Order: sequence, then structure tokens, then C-alpha cells
Amino acid sequence: MTSPSVRFPRWGGTVVVATVDEAALPAAVRVTRSVLSTVDRAASRFRDDSEVRRVEAAGDWRPVGAVLAELVTAALRVAAATDGLVDPTVSVADLGYDRDIAALPPEVPTRPVRPAPGWTRIGWRPAERLLRLPSGVRLDLGATAKAVAADWAAQRAHRRTGAGTLVAVGGDVSVAGGGPVGGWRVEVGDDHERPAAGDPVVAITGGGLATSGVTRRRWRRDGVTVHHIVDPRTGRCADGGWRTVTVAAASCLDANAASTAAIVRGADAAGWLAAQRLPARLVDLGGRVTTVAGWPA
Repeated sequence: MTSPSVRFPRWGGTVVVATVDEAALPAAVRVTRSVLSTVDRAASRFRDDSEVRRVEAAGDWRPVGAVLAELVTAALRVAAATDGLVDPTVSVADLGYDRDIAALPPEVPTRPVRPAPGWTRIGWRPAERLLRLPSGVRLDLGATAKAVAADWAAQRAHRRTGAGTLVAVGGDVSVAGGGPVGGWRVEVGDDHERPAAGDPVVAITGGGLATSGVTRRRWRRDGVTVHHIVDPRTGRCADGGWRTVTVAAASCLDANAASTAAIVRGADAAGWLAAQRLPARLVDLGGRVTTVAGWPA
């Protein structure tokens, strides 16, 4: 990426902020940090003092703030659009992922694993911003909140500075405003922090680009390596045969929803993405690449 940029660690990954105009970069970074902190306070599954954790403890209809309201609405929209394959009631904590990935012990304790309770059990009155979670149901907004944060940060930084802006959160990319000549160049691979020789580079001019995969955020449980993408139908790690799926869409949220759902869907993911007319690159566990819907050569 040749545009002026800043990188910093957050949420177990790396955040990248880039602007077309170097003078706009400091303000864009401040906006991004503020957005990430706001989302964290509202929806973190690792903070006992986050708003979502307080609502879970209430067990009845409770008013929520504007930020959590938007995050819940986004999560439920994604759940409906993916036929429940990206479900905010999944529990990665049952698989041992109950703290920042860097703080997990070498081997996590065994816990019972069960299917997700189901997103349709969530009570949500968006006009009144009232949320109700049945007893025992926890909200995990991690699958969507990271992408929403990238979209918000890029859009708000662009409005604040007037400069074309790219924000990538853990490898999920959102852009707003005009980009550099030829578009924003983004490497696509298994690990956004450690690009490999031969990883393709694509150019995007708007919307979002997201990669979901099973090679990062891994830990040991019961002597077996597990990962963070959970199939809500079983409560276990998705094992549909894809190593990574990268999708381009109108927003980072839409791209992330589709890439995550594709990992869970398994064998028919390529056909499903093609039917959605979403340009995508899928890599199976053996390294074979499938592209659909006009993904560039």
C-alpha cells in the first residue's frame, strides 16, 4: 500500500488506517481509535463492564444505547441474510475462546459444546431500542462488530477530513471517498499480518473487502487445534473444507457476513456466492483456488 498509513494492534490483530492526503492521516487515526473504543465498550465479549454483558445479566427487556442498538440491528440483519449461518448467539467461549486470543493458555479447559440457541430467540424492538435475551443466551457480536467498526471508521474519517480513507480491522477492509489512482491495493491471503510470497493483490475503489479463514485465531482444546469460526448448527468449529474465503461487497459488513457464511456453508459456498453476485476467492484446505462472480484473475 503506497498511500500514507498507520498501523497499530487492536482486538488480537492489526488495524491499518490509510488516507490519500497525508495531512488527513492523524485525524483519520484519531477517528478510528475512537470508533474502536466505542464499539468495544458497547459490545466486547471479553469485558465484564461492556453494555452487552450488562443487558445479558438483566434477563428482561432493557433499553440499550445507540451504538449497541446499531450493532444488534446489523447482527440480526446478517443472521437473516445468511439463513442463520452467522448467528450472534454462537458461543466461542464454549470452545475456550473467552479472553483475548493472546491471553489464552496453551491448552484450554474442556467445556460442553452445544448448538447455538438461535438468533430468532433474541427479543429486539429497534424503534424503542429495547433488547431482551432469554436466560442462558449470550450475544457474541464479534462476527459483525469488527466489520461495522471498519465501515464506521472509514466513513467518519472521510467526513471529518474530506480525504479518501481506508480502514482495515484485522484484515477486513472498508474504504470511503476517492482512492488513489488505480484504487486501493490490498493483499489477499491466509494471514493479513504475515503476507506470503505469491499472495494476490487486488485493487478496490469502494465498499468493503473481507477475508474469513481458519488458519488464524487458533488454540488447543482437548488436545485438538480449534479455530474461531463456529457452525451454529453444532456449536463446533466449521469444517466445510475452506481454508480462506475473501469477498468484495458494498460494505465491509456485507463482505464479512458473506465470507463467514461461506466458511460455514462448505461445499456449496462457491455457488451460493455466485448466485449472490459477490466477487469472491475461495481457497480449500489443499490450497486450490476457486473464484466466482468476476473476481479478477
